[in-house]
Amino acid sequence: MPDLPPSTARPRPTPQELRADVWLAAGLFVAAVLSSALGSVAGIYGDDATGGMQWALLYSLGLTAPLAVRRRFPEIVVVAIAVVFFLGVTFRIPDVYVSNISMFIAMYTVGAWVDDRRRALWVRVGVIVGMFLWLLVTTFQAAIDPSDETLSRAGAFSPFAAYMLIQFLVNAAFFGGAYYMGDHAYAAAMSRAALEERTRELEREREVTAAQAVALDRVRIARELHDVVAHHVSAMGVQAGAARAVLERDTDAARAALLGVEESARAALVELRQLLETLRTSGGDADGGSTVHLTGLADLVAHANDNGLPTTLTVVGEPVELPELVQVNVYRVAQEALTNARRHGGPDATADVRLRYAGDAVELEVANTGRFALAVRPGLGIVGMRERAAASGGELEVGPRGRGGFLVRLRVPVPARAEVDA
Repeated sequence: MPDLPPSTARPRPTPQELRADVWLAAGLFVAAVLSSALGSVAGIYGDDATGGMQWALLYSLGLTAPLAVRRRFPEIVVVAIAVVFFLGVTFRIPDVYVSNISMFIAMYTVGAWVDDRRRALWVRVGVIVGMFLWLLVTTFQAAIDPSDETLSRAGAFSPFAAYMLIQFLVNAAFFGGAYYMGDHAYAAAMSRAALEERTRELEREREVTAAQAVALDRVRIARELHDVVAHHVSAMGVQAGAARAVLERDTDAARAALLGVEESARAALVELRQLLETLRTSGGDADGGSTVHLTGLADLVAHANDNGLPTTLTVVGEPVELPELVQVNVYRVAQEALTNARRHGGPDATADVRLRYAGDAVELEVANTGRFALAVRPGLGIVGMRERAAASGGELEVGPRGRGGFLVRLRVPVPARAEVDA
């Protein structure tokens, strides 16, 4: 048997199984009546047989009718059939086949359908012990009956002794088979129920996992779109405002600002196209979903300088090779921090970007001067930065500085070289 989780109860019989029990009882009743009638004609018990079909009908009904409810009340059914069986053999009802079949089915049902295994054990053991005690008594009575000259009793191993030994062996095999098959059927049913329950659990888990995967994809797409669109649209807004301010008095400066708007729009379209291609390609970068890397931080700082936010970049330590996902997330956090500084820091804001390679981690720090306008509630950008930090296994600190401005600090552990290669 496979190692399956335990279950407290066997599944209850289905309506089809209950109807099948009724048909089984009806079929065995007809067979018992025919067996009794033919046994009477054949003279199985000779002159000792109980005559009259009314007794045969009553005996057949008592043997088979309880089987109609055998799965509902298995213990009561086996005891009732055992009592009827004892009475029928004692009073010589001429049936020797259907009674044994009914007894076997009742014994089997107790083993196959009783959930209390201790009670099932004691009920079956009680019936078996009672059957063998009755067999011993009848054997002793037959051995001391001088009028029974059917089999010779002469010799150390007489024909009578051989016949009685056969009776004991047949009954041992009969009841042992019913006992074993009932236990085996119960174990098989419990294993089948456990497998079905596990299948249902796996199906529920599959549905939950699929829903989570869809939700994660939606969050990842929303985060990437926000980072790309917000960064470039913010830059275009600054450049367009500058062009409007100098349009009347300095056409060259206005033209340069509009060229900046055009370049930002083209850059946004390029990044959006790359993002969409990644999302539409089955073999794309499922972790990052982007083509940006830490090598692009210098261009990011230059873009901030060109769009009205004086920014400096400082790299501390010896650069190390990082996983693709870490590079993308660190870059996007720096991009979002500079976008927020440009949007909320005011016209005189400046920013400082520091990338520090420590022995066991890489740290990004983006600090800007100016005012702080996010005190009401964090926006989607800060939520996205926290999600990126968590996705990289890092820690994020976000908040206003005491001397004005805003600070974003990200620390991501650096994996071992073997992990990066993998």
